[in-house]
Amino acid sequence: MQIARKLKKENICEYLLYMWQIEDLIRACGLDMDVLNVNVVSKFPVKSETERKEIYEWYESLIDMMRMENVQEKGHLQLNKNIIIELDDFHTQIMKTGEVPAYNAKFFHVLSFVNQLRTKAEPGISDIELCFNFMYGIMMLRMKKQEISSETLQTQTEISKFLVLLARNFQAWRNGELDLED
Repeated sequence: MQIARKLKKENICEYLLYMWQIEDLIRACGLDMDVLNVNVVSKFPVKSETERKEIYEWYESLIDMMRMENVQEKGHLQLNKNIIIELDDFHTQIMKTGEVPAYNAKFFHVLSFVNQLRTKAEPGISDIELCFNFMYGIMMLRMKKQEISSETLQTQTEISKFLVLLARNFQAWRNGELDLED
């Protein structure tokens, strides 16, 4: 919970990938709060039992949401889908205004990688979500200690640089440091 809160404030892209990991962690624990409590919540270094209770309740609320939204086996919570929508809207706006030429240039640079990924993706997925799906897939391969081709690592490097710019500019826009009005 504290990690999520900090990431959401400082780096929206890392936040989203973290939240996707949390969804998978909850699934790995069978959406069982007792299992999560033993294996996750009890391991958090906390300053007080109040803090531990807050963490427990946060995981519990995520489990409830996952059940209500029927994403127990796959998919993402609406709160995470909303982040993708917000980032996609921001991306469209920043591209349209041309206010940050380095951002536009980086996106056009990664567009060929994105188009390659699109051939394997479900129809209708946005470029931004496609980038996140790819990065999350790489994280999962690394966790499983599976081999990743040099070509895939090259793609990962370039998309990662693009997402850094996305996060940085989104943060600036959210803080009122970047105006994207037409």
